[in-house]
Amino acid sequence: MAGAGDHGADSVERRGLMFVLSSPSGAGKTTLSRLLIERVAGLRMSVSVTTRAMRPGEREGHDYYFVDQSRFQRMAHDGELLEWATVFDNGYGTPRVAVEAALASGQDVLFDIDWQGTQQLREKAGKDVVSVFILPPSAQDLEKRLHTRAQDSDDVIRGRMSRAAHEMSHWAEYDYIVVNHQVEQAFAEIQSILKAERLKRERRTGLTAFVRELQKQLER
Repeated sequence: MAGAGDHGADSVERRGLMFVLSSPSGAGKTTLSRLLIERVAGLRMSVSVTTRAMRPGEREGHDYYFVDQSRFQRMAHDGELLEWATVFDNGYGTPRVAVEAALASGQDVLFDIDWQGTQQLREKAGKDVVSVFILPPSAQDLEKRLHTRAQDSDDVIRGRMSRAAHEMSHWAEYDYIVVNHQVEQAFAEIQSILKAERLKRERRTGLTAFVRELQKQLER
């Protein structure tokens, strides 16, 4: 019964899932997403569509799909996006077709999005969505990580800290909470969540046929 959904942990075909990671800026979401893509088979990163200009080093279809504002608005209006938002006057969204094709083939899709995008995904995709919110161990640790990145001014960091409090107010809307004390420990916890969700009965589309075949063998 092995098929497109066979990722080594299970020989029964299954439907893929949308695996969402959210966190305040600096809590480790980007690092953990990268580790998941590097180390977990059968998991691919969702590629968003955006209206912002391509930056040096970025590639079409790898980092983003780059479109103009009118095309983006048509996609949003016509239901071609699973979720979308406007950030600093630029549109960002998730194309529906590529994600649904991946799920149907047994591939899992990783999303690095905020709580608003997660709400939109859940409204449209329901049980296909598994959401994890990543928390820092303390406010002091979060501030230290933001300073260590050396990417932002003190004013910007203060703004990020303020927004973090608002973002964390949505923690209870998520299926799982992981406190990122240490990256490898947090990664192991997130990987365990993904493994368990992959084995849920309702995702294993080949399970009925598999059990029937077992019964036939036993009845011979």
